[in-house]
Amino acid sequence: MNHQDTLQNRTMLAALDIDGTLAQSGTTQIAPTVKAAVARFRADGHHVVLASGRSLVGVLPIAAELDLTDEWVIASNGAVTARLDSRVPRGYELEDVRNFDPGPVVRLARTMLPGVRVGAERVGWGYDVTHLFPTGQLNGAQQIVPAALLGERSTTRLVLRGPGVSALVDPVRAAGLTALLTEPDWVDVTAPGLSKASALEKVRANLGIDPLRTLAIGDGENDLEMLRWAARGVAMGHASASVRAAADEVTGSLGQHGVATALDTLQRGATSDSGNECDGPI
Repeated sequence: MNHQDTLQNRTMLAALDIDGTLAQSGTTQIAPTVKAAVARFRADGHHVVLASGRSLVGVLPIAAELDLTDEWVIASNGAVTARLDSRVPRGYELEDVRNFDPGPVVRLARTMLPGVRVGAERVGWGYDVTHLFPTGQLNGAQQIVPAALLGERSTTRLVLRGPGVSALVDPVRAAGLTALLTEPDWVDVTAPGLSKASALEKVRANLGIDPLRTLAIGDGENDLEMLRWAARGVAMGHASASVRAAADEVTGSLGQHGVATALDTLQRGATSDSGNECDGPI
């Protein structure tokens, strides 16, 4: 094993959720302690990949806050993967975009719940919506379009919002799509078989990172697959019991800068292993 191979084998990938993990939901403010920990982690040659339910336009400001200009980001719960590149005009290149036909879901939702609010993502811009969503609920711009037209355009992510939308989860899944109840009145719909984990696995393989050198930190139900995917899954201290149960360990809450604690602990462990020819799980 030559020196370059050894360095590559020791390179780690940390997948970080955003809302409730790096920042308060809907904001872009990240604690200086967390920013510093991310910077130290990357300075040691490791990768940080943002993996969020937010659309791409909501992920990019967080990447900027963390000075990520050459990493990968995953948006819309795995439906959109982009590679950040400060050399190109918009600052990123789309690497994988998974669309689906929202028509059947739109028709089902409006039949079961006539007052449901529907939004269909337009990557890099915002959402087509049947009714305007309150400020801060969707990232990017909004454009009102008739429901019939909205259902005719393929999309990466469909948002269903309103009382009783939880009743739509099982029918949508029965139709073969991915449905996540992220809040009692909010359902995200994406193409079949998608999750943060499915997108992360492709990024990991592209980067050539050893599967045993992966870390994931999150706090929500949409982080469950990601936490199980990682060699070391870390739940935030305020996460629900089901999320904590899916993780290998629990760190501090958002207010306790749990991401910084987890990253710094990981780095200390990596340093103590630095004399080994081949490392085990992180």
